[in-house]
Amino acid sequence: MSSSYLPATTDSLVQATETKTPSEAISILYRVLDNPSSSSEALRIKEQAISNLSDLLRQENRAEELKNLLTQLLPFFSLIPKAKTAKIVRGIVDAVAKIPDTSDLQIALCKEIVQWTRAEKRNFLRQRIEARLAALLMENKEYSEALNLLSGLIKEVRRLDDKLLLVDIDLLESKLHFSLRNLPKAKAALTAARTAANAIYVPPAQQGTIDLQSGILHAEEKDYKTAYSYFYEAFEAFNALEDPQAIYSLKYMLLCKIMVSQADDVAGIISSPKVGLQYQGPELDAMKAIADAHSKRSLKLFETALRNFKAQLEEDPIVHRHLSSLYDTLLEQNLCRLIEPFSRVEIAHIAELIELPADHVEKKLSQMILDKKFAGTLDQGAGCLVIFDDPKTDAIYPATLETISNMAKVVDSLYVRSAKIMA
Repeated sequence: MSSSYLPATTDSLVQATETKTPSEAISILYRVLDNPSSSSEALRIKEQAISNLSDLLRQENRAEELKNLLTQLLPFFSLIPKAKTAKIVRGIVDAVAKIPDTSDLQIALCKEIVQWTRAEKRNFLRQRIEARLAALLMENKEYSEALNLLSGLIKEVRRLDDKLLLVDIDLLESKLHFSLRNLPKAKAALTAARTAANAIYVPPAQQGTIDLQSGILHAEEKDYKTAYSYFYEAFEAFNALEDPQAIYSLKYMLLCKIMVSQADDVAGIISSPKVGLQYQGPELDAMKAIADAHSKRSLKLFETALRNFKAQLEEDPIVHRHLSSLYDTLLEQNLCRLIEPFSRVEIAHIAELIELPADHVEKKLSQMILDKKFAGTLDQGAGCLVIFDDPKTDAIYPATLETISNMAKVVDSLYVRSAKIMA
């Protein structure tokens, strides 16, 4: 950064845009900010210079410099209105967020801003940065710290009745409780977010996020038809805004179709004009492979899809959870179909028929026996599965119980009659 400053004029901004390299433009903009003038025109030019500088530093992936820029601007914020300060601070935080692998730096930056806003008593900005910090902590899996931060923030924002921020915080709380597998609290927080959203105008992107979370919670309760309708609403909202979250809404829509055994509809949805070529890619290819495996009831194709699309399927916690359940169901159905003709069969033969490792098949069969999916036992010495005939219930026992029950009724009625005679 040069020690000599430049005049805070439009010409200086034009000079920065006409430079050959981003580094030269960044140097010029820093020199504009060093100008000590605090006239209204100079302040306006400096605000524009900060915006341009943030964009350039983001393009150059200089996250640490963006953090230092914010520290350098703290004296400048005392010269401009609080609303403009909030806009600049949030703009710089957003710029850092667009640089990959900066989650720790973002958390440190948000904590610094929160400390400064507390000292300056800028509550409006502090509440929004704290909500951002809670979201970052959740992404970093620091759930207890995020929950502690949110619990205090929710009480404060409810007192102020800031509905728009309350929707954001309630939605964040719902996601946090869902990550902690606390479904009742996740649903309660989502209901609170919907209640707050009904009282105000909610931007389409935020409404789409509410619908997406609603779909996730309904899918968790195995209500896939309702979940599909919510994912569809979310997809419509994100698609209109060209938001990257649209692909995830579409992916979860296809997941719901597979889970309700309507895998044949997946190809139709993917080839529809609304989806077209816009969303073609590994996410949809992964769901198409799973749908194909489900249609053919093929565990081998299912496992191949899981291997080929590990990032899209296993690393997505929502998809992974439902596909694990689907895989178990498919495996059980296939095993029951294969062992049906036998009374005694080698485990190796079943493994060969189902095209899976023998130890994996043996483990699943033992689990099915314990869950009473069929009557049988594993002869591990011989490496065989012995299947028992379904035990026939003896009709004498229910008949005896019915007779005793009827006798009890007779005795009760005789007792009532004798009581009346005695009276």
